[in-house]
Amino acid sequence: MKLSSLLERLEYTCIQGSTDQEVTAVVYDSRKVEDGSLFICIRGAVADGHKFIPDVVAKGAKTLIVEEEVTVPEDVAVILVKDTRYAMAFISAAWFGYPAESLKTIGITGTKGKTTTTYMVKSILENAGYKVGLIGTIEAIIGDKVIPAANTTPESFVIQQYFREMVDAGCDSVVMEVSSQGLMLHRTQGFVFDYGIFTNIEPDHIGPNEHRDFGHYLSCKAMLLRQCRVGIVNRDDEHFDRIVEGHTCTLETYGFSAEADLRAEDAQLVGGKGYLGISYHLKGLLDFPVEIDIPGKFSIYNSLTAIAICRHFKVSEENIIKALKVAKVKGRIEMVKVSDDFTLMIDYAHNAMALESLLTTLKEYNPHRLVCLFGCGGNRSKLRRYEMGEVSGRLADLTIITSDNPRYEEPQAIIDDIKAGMARTDGKFVEIPDRKEAIAYAIHHGEPGDIIILAGKGHEDYQEIEGRKYPMDERVLIADILAGR
Repeated sequence: MKLSSLLERLEYTCIQGSTDQEVTAVVYDSRKVEDGSLFICIRGAVADGHKFIPDVVAKGAKTLIVEEEVTVPEDVAVILVKDTRYAMAFISAAWFGYPAESLKTIGITGTKGKTTTTYMVKSILENAGYKVGLIGTIEAIIGDKVIPAANTTPESFVIQQYFREMVDAGCDSVVMEVSSQGLMLHRTQGFVFDYGIFTNIEPDHIGPNEHRDFGHYLSCKAMLLRQCRVGIVNRDDEHFDRIVEGHTCTLETYGFSAEADLRAEDAQLVGGKGYLGISYHLKGLLDFPVEIDIPGKFSIYNSLTAIAICRHFKVSEENIIKALKVAKVKGRIEMVKVSDDFTLMIDYAHNAMALESLLTTLKEYNPHRLVCLFGCGGNRSKLRRYEMGEVSGRLADLTIITSDNPRYEEPQAIIDDIKAGMARTDGKFVEIPDRKEAIAYAIHHGEPGDIIILAGKGHEDYQEIEGRKYPMDERVLIADILAGR
């Protein structure tokens, strides 16, 4: 492909060479450079791509995308841009033939609810006959192909590659999670989302290598409303006015507020043998009853978001109701049937904020006992351990402290930190370092009316110890325990 074609939607200065030359590959990892490559010099948190210029030129790179002037042989074209990450998004879109233009694109951002909502949207649209690709925290799904995720929002080159594969696989739409980091690093540039969704915002991802403060975090997330045609925002969020400030899209809202375009009324908790759910009546732009087999007020928000999107796809009321009833997300309040007497579920809650939200929600169902099993990851902030121990001690009737991903730490040292947080409360606990034994204890000691939550691992199917990932899927462990293995 000609270099000029790759640069056609970018502002740039050609400071050496010609834009008429051919490009054989677009690369941002110096190890993948081959003869004729275009190499994009990305300034990362760990390394600066400009430092690899002598190496990539020696390997045959014939075009460099840079943020500063460099000295290289005359046969190398040098393109100066203001921001190489921003440029990479547009170059990648051109390289793959602007695949987003052949898809209906849906981007979902927010502190909570992104993952569940993406799967709900996929479920509803597929139920209505659409073929939907997905990019998110757990995986990317392209037709029958499933690719485990490394980042919530991949690099722009990978996003465009996935879009191209989706179009080639016959997909007509894509729903993806959009992280604040992804927006900040311009990973979602190079195209405009048809629909951009803002679920909610709470302080998170603030610290070194992430966001300097809450204001920066919010402003990065709000960028989505300047990168989409239709913006759909939670009207109930206390930061609503700041979220929508400066938006360039057509705006729609959802929530419980009387001002919301789509709103939930008459919410009711629903419970049965081994399962929990919630029901409500949808009012505003649509009018019909909804029931979901996922507990909690946040499930209403997630479903409202999904409905608000699918309304634009002309999905029938019947299809929406049916699809919401069966929508499930691996590791997000995922109920696993083990008994008619009590309810057991798996959830990814792996910090104090998520755990508090989850346990508070489950307490609303007035269980006989709320039992919380969790551990904490090694080589991570000790503060998280104290906080999670305190939250579980305060809200759960029984806490089962166990191991998560100890990484390079001793599991017992992590458990001791969790117990230090527990000690600030009157909460009862048992400690069982082996996670399978801990789950077996929870199941075998389950009492009628209990709600048992296995927190922290969620969709993960491994346990990380001393730099190695060992297979460990809680669903498999439960099956083994029930079978007496």
